[in-house]
Amino acid sequence: MKNLSGVLLGTIVGAAAGILFAPDKGENTRRKIKNEALSAKDKISETASELSEKVSATASDLKERVSATYSEKKQSFDAQLEDVVSNVSYKADDVISSLEKKLSELKAQNKKLQKNVSDNKDGKGKIQTA
Repeated sequence: MKNLSGVLLGTIVGAAAGILFAPDKGENTRRKIKNEALSAKDKISETASELSEKVSATASDLKERVSATYSEKKQSFDAQLEDVVSNVSYKADDVISSLEKKLSELKAQNKKLQKNVSDNKDGKGKIQTA
């Protein structure tokens, strides 16, 4: 944008200076102004085209960087998620093993208590007290 305004300003100043310092017939002056205007138009068009190419290249580069960053972050997230799932699965196996062990112990205690109750009953199904 700076280049475009500089080219435009330089063209206007140059055309004005050329007209003021080299007076000529009206027809020649109009032709010079026309030529300067066409020259300025070409320079502006060229500068706009260059600017458009730079913007396009910058946008393309930015798109590639965003895409690469997204891919990296997605892979990192997937790896972390897999690690968490693996750890949770391992912990779940530990919890299940502990619960199964505790259940086995409770079953043994229950069996022992039922045996004691059964041993303390008289023939009529009543518990004997000492």
